[in-house]
Amino acid sequence: MPMKVADLMTHWQSEFGSELSAASYSLPLKSQDAARVEALTEMFPSMTREQILRDLISAALDDLTSGFPYVAGDKVVAEDEEGFPLYEDVGLTPRFLELTRKHLNQTQEERH
Repeated sequence: MPMKVADLMTHWQSEFGSELSAASYSLPLKSQDAARVEALTEMFPSMTREQILRDLISAALDDLTSGFPYVAGDKVVAEDEEGFPLYEDVGLTPRFLELTRKHLNQTQEERH
């Protein structure tokens, strides 16, 4: 289930257990962002810095994905409840989802 950034505070108050990738990413943060992460770490001492960063990235990616604009194509893929045609999305969403599935499959194959 996608998580919004606004839901993180509630989420952090009840720990979870999602499957983690073996991939690791290292990146420098802007000073302001690093200070914010440290503030969150102090506010939620049961959460590690890595858990906070992981959840922030996950929520930001969910927000980004839901914000891709719908671009109607020519192909009718369904009808709405009033019988009007619904056209396939030819915008960024289908490509992003296709590439996400591709990389998820690669990650899962590497684990086995």
